[in-house]
Amino acid sequence: MQQNNQQTTNSVTDLPTLLKSQQGELDAVLMYNALAKVARHKKDAETFLQLAAEEGHHAMVFKELTGQTLLPRKTKAILLPILYRIIGRKRLYPLIAKGEYDAEKTYGPVADKYPTVQSVKADEKRHGDTVLSLLNSRD
Repeated sequence: MQQNNQQTTNSVTDLPTLLKSQQGELDAVLMYNALAKVARHKKDAETFLQLAAEEGHHAMVFKELTGQTLLPRKTKAILLPILYRIIGRKRLYPLIAKGEYDAEKTYGPVADKYPTVQSVKADEKRHGDTVLSLLNSRD
């Protein structure tokens, strides 16, 4: 009984972080899909589609923890393709990577409590590295 109470307490205190994480992952699905449509390099588009799929999986991990269904927000999906056209990939991709690295940091405290978040946390670092690596690749 003590362990159940502790788990419930963790869930309640962690819920804001878990919900924010779930929302961020949902938003990233739309963002990466939108970027795939405007990317001028084939490898970028393919990578963004793969990242979108992985972010969708991450959103499901958080949904299992929160028990809530959230709707993605379209803000990044609208804004980032515009930024892609205005500032270009060399300036935009480091910003996207920073978002992935920031997510990794956000997940740190909850990853220690929820083993399923540990792999999501590791994926976020890999996503940041992957986005940056696109700047070094050629189509």
